[in-house]
Amino acid sequence: MFKKDYGNGSRGASSSRSARPSTARSARPASSARPTRSYGGSASASVHSHSASPARSYGAGSASRSSAGPSRGYAGSRPASSGPRRFGSSRPQSGGSRNSGGGKRNFRGAHIDVSKFINKAVVTEITEVFTPEHAFSDFKIEESLKKNIITKGYTTPTPIQDRVIPHILHGKDVVGIANTGTGKTAAFLIPLIDKVLKNKQENIIVIVPTRELAIQIEDELRGFVKMLPIFSVTCVGGAPIGRQIKALKYRNNFIIGTPGRLKDLVERKCIDLGTFGTVVLDEADRMLDMGFINDMKYVMAKMKKERHTLFFSATMSREIEALIKDFLKEPVSISVKTGDTSKNVDQDVVRVKATDKIEKLHDLLIGADFAKVLIFGRTKHGVEKLSINLSQRGFKVESIHGDKNHSRRQSALKAFKDNKIQILVATDVAARGLDIADVSHVINYDIPETYEDYVHRIGRTGRGGKTGKALTFIEG
Repeated sequence: MFKKDYGNGSRGASSSRSARPSTARSARPASSARPTRSYGGSASASVHSHSASPARSYGAGSASRSSAGPSRGYAGSRPASSGPRRFGSSRPQSGGSRNSGGGKRNFRGAHIDVSKFINKAVVTEITEVFTPEHAFSDFKIEESLKKNIITKGYTTPTPIQDRVIPHILHGKDVVGIANTGTGKTAAFLIPLIDKVLKNKQENIIVIVPTRELAIQIEDELRGFVKMLPIFSVTCVGGAPIGRQIKALKYRNNFIIGTPGRLKDLVERKCIDLGTFGTVVLDEADRMLDMGFINDMKYVMAKMKKERHTLFFSATMSREIEALIKDFLKEPVSISVKTGDTSKNVDQDVVRVKATDKIEKLHDLLIGADFAKVLIFGRTKHGVEKLSINLSQRGFKVESIHGDKNHSRRQSALKAFKDNKIQILVATDVAARGLDIADVSHVINYDIPETYEDYVHRIGRTGRGGKTGKALTFIEG
């Protein structure tokens, strides 16, 4: 028997607890003011803008500017909101090697019509107001859980939460199709926490495509189970497996992990999937796209035959329909997908010669409105090279990609979230689910492989009812 400590904190052996750095790595040295241009050259570029009103020019012009031993404890919680608000999705993204939370990515090489990168944000005086059928206080869940939800400042469910939670509470298999940022995480966590509170022997496994997503889900979980006897462990590649093995020796109600690492731990006999009766497949379309299908099938085959399965995806395809048929039993299908891209994101292209690309990026980044910028590149090498180049130019910048270990990626993300750096350069490892507030711009320095990747990239801005901007560099 292991002695429990019911204080505030977390199980130190978990990768998402002790392995996660408590403070961000210092950003690369940079001046306090934004970099200025001290060299000549021009970016021969032109922009196709569909706005009739004056706007920032992304096209040709002069490049010169003159502007200046583990203890055991209840899961901890994140700071509560100061006022009522809806749940937001707390998710993040892909890429990397198989052992770092990502499998082999299928390069489709499909041509994307450039016109899809141009779309003006819709700003209206009157917006459609969603009227939920339920309030959180209406759901038949334990009072202790309701108290934690209220403490976090949440009162009104989002559409996916309003429609999905009752079915999960009734034990139904569920297929949820929804855009990113709609609160899918809370939609399955709340009823599953209630399930554990009602049956202490319930074991739940949550399978996700990336380590960042796994960690964000556990962060959300901790907020809901503050001071409740519910324990969890995150098992992801890129983090020390020894700590995860040690944490798995304790009682865990929730195991959250990536397919490759979970399979590894099952094969090491550290996880007995035969004791698990509930599984969540989150971002299933992404796992399929990353080549995790065999690992997913392996994990599902080891679980109880009679199980409760929850399946969430941002898209529906023939491959996804086949998975649903294989994994779920008479599921309730719920879709609250509203469109491909957010109406709050102002999208445009930057036409530029390949030789002028970095100069044009520099010109944009010294603009006063480029306060918090997420830049996407296609390759790990290219992302790191761009990050170093921007740092040498005086920008406060970090990078995340599959070649960086777990702690360095988390440190970079934390620095960006805490506004200690202006720019985060990333591969698609960050495209889905990153819950970062107030990203002013998303820049596609390299064109994404697929339009779906584009949708998820630009979904990192224009969140929470705010307007964001997305720019895509087009060479030629």
